Amino acid sequence: MSKHFDNLVTQLDKLARHNRQGSFRTRQRYYEAMLRFCRFLAGRHRLERLANIAPKHVFAYVEFLQASGKAPSTVKTDLAAIRFFHDLMPNPRYKLPSNSELFLQRRTVGGLDRTWSASEFNRMLMCALAAGREDYITILYLGRYAALRIHECFRIDTATAAKAIREGTITIKGKGGLVRIVPMNDILLERFKKHLKATPRGYKLFVPDGVPTHRAIKDFQAFLAANRPYAQDAGSDRPMTFHGLRHTRAAEWYVEFVKRGQTAYQARKAVSKLLGHGRDDVTRIYLASLSKEDGADGK
Repeated sequence: MSKHFDNLVTQLDKLARHNRQGSFRTRQRYYEAMLRFCRFLAGRHRLERLANIAPKHVFAYVEFLQASGKAPSTVKTDLAAIRFFHDLMPNPRYKLPSNSELFLQRRTVGGLDRTWSASEFNRMLMCALAAGREDYITILYLGRYAALRIHECFRIDTATAAKAIREGTITIKGKGGLVRIVPMNDILLERFKKHLKATPRGYKLFVPDGVPTHRAIKDFQAFLAANRPYAQDAGSDRPMTFHGLRHTRAAEWYVEFVKRGQTAYQARKAVSKLLGHGRDDVTRIYLASLSKEDGADGK
């Protein structure tokens, strides 16, 4: 590590000597932050030239800082330093990612508790049963036990369902084309078997023939809105949206991972993967119901 680190520091010192931008305090703070980044680059990636800093190095460093328990303000300061010196380089090889592309905390940690209570979920199931909507029952189960987004539910076709039954997991392509694999419980597997018997091969399970997918989604949302007053707990101020079922499952997954011995950060990362995104700040929002009593804001 020493040779690589010394090489990077030599290059950093050259950039620093010719820099006159910013106050002395800012230059010193950025230099120290860049020095830490050089130590990481040398030890983790054995990088030899600062001009070869790539997006993958920055992503890895952010994850390292977060895993080390660094505050969001510290992470952002270090990133500002990296960009500051990167801009001083005459011929950098790569463009660095923006903060919006990184795993930074941009939203209020905690936020609103959007989870459903067990009684609310059961009452909504009864509403679907009373309406004779077996498809809505299964969609509610998918939100509750697999944390699927509403549009992900309505994309499921017979091939996806058949594969899920064979493998015990469902493969979902979510936002940004991100593919994730989510475990299926026995209830969901039995529901899929039921729908496969009634759905022609190649068709979507929850979209009637001749009905546009967006219309089927709107009809389901209208059903939730119409029955929310009957399903919601008395005195509850939670929104009780379909997306809230993802919050409910996320909280359960988090508790399960922590009970298995994972740290709060490791548990959030595991939940993040199952939810189909990669940002820790978003996962914290999903865990709003746990942040105080279960340590979901910990490292």
